[in-house]
Amino acid sequence: MRIGELFILGFFGKSVPDWLKQFATRYGLGGVILFDYSCRTQRYDNNICSPEQVQRLCAEISALPSEPMVFIDQEGGLVRRLKEGRGFAPLPSAKEFNQLAPDHKRALLTASFAEMRRLGIHYDFAPVIDVDYNPDNPNIGKIKRSYSADIAEVEANALLASEVARAQRIGLCLKHFPGIGGAMVDSHQDFMDISDTLRPEQEELFYSLASKMFGDAVLVSHAIVRQWDRERPMTLSAAGLGRLRKRLPDTLLITDDMQMQGLQKALGTKEATLQSLKAGMDMLCIGNNLFDQEQEMAAVAEHIGESLRDRILSASAIEQSIARVGRRKALLTA
Repeated sequence: MRIGELFILGFFGKSVPDWLKQFATRYGLGGVILFDYSCRTQRYDNNICSPEQVQRLCAEISALPSEPMVFIDQEGGLVRRLKEGRGFAPLPSAKEFNQLAPDHKRALLTASFAEMRRLGIHYDFAPVIDVDYNPDNPNIGKIKRSYSADIAEVEANALLASEVARAQRIGLCLKHFPGIGGAMVDSHQDFMDISDTLRPEQEELFYSLASKMFGDAVLVSHAIVRQWDRERPMTLSAAGLGRLRKRLPDTLLITDDMQMQGLQKALGTKEATLQSLKAGMDMLCIGNNLFDQEQEMAAVAEHIGESLRDRILSASAIEQSIARVGRRKALLTA
């Protein structure tokens, strides 16, 4: 079983490192995530320098065994790895985008998605469909990542994004399930408890939009919803993910970065990845940017393999996850 298909891995540098080549050869590889900023060096010196360099890097990634997909966070505004200053197409923040005329919106998205396709990128971790319930949310509202406090406007922008993405053949991944717009803390620093701020219509928006998105994927947050699971964040919660899977049986479920501090404080990457797969996630995103665990990735994969052999993990469930990844590869890498 090619358990590497379950991983989206990041690395430091502008060419594929030997450890990642070895990982893909030994285990297969579902995807790679690209960053411009490095948390290690605190400089914009990571994977992205220029359009020509990114195109070469994406070609190098796609040539690895099992042809991994290339993922990127290109929401617009502050969360935009491909920046105009490096020669890439402009893309305003979601909040600013929402104020534009329809033709202007379509033109911006067409240029951005066409550029991503040309570069060799397959999936954009966007759109953000968190409704702007708390404008002081440090991770969403305060930095203009939400389109609007009006859920109908959020939905309309997401549908436009999917229409354009389908035409350009760029996969989209809705985020951040089950909706963290009302949160009070930054998910990079600690678990968010959204039990008192999550609204039913926000959760429903993921269910109604996911299958309409080209690529049909949802990124799951490390948020806690006590009504569903008193102890575990959504990425580790069989109850929460079961709720999601019941409504979206074919959707590709991807974790938010497994190196975020809440998970690290509670479990560490190796155990968190096992618990996440056991709960029902399809793909594990490990950016190796918040901190360096590049040399530990093979050990994490071995831990998953041992858990399969020991029947701690369900082989049939893992096979279904690998099949979901395979269907996206067939759709987006051809």
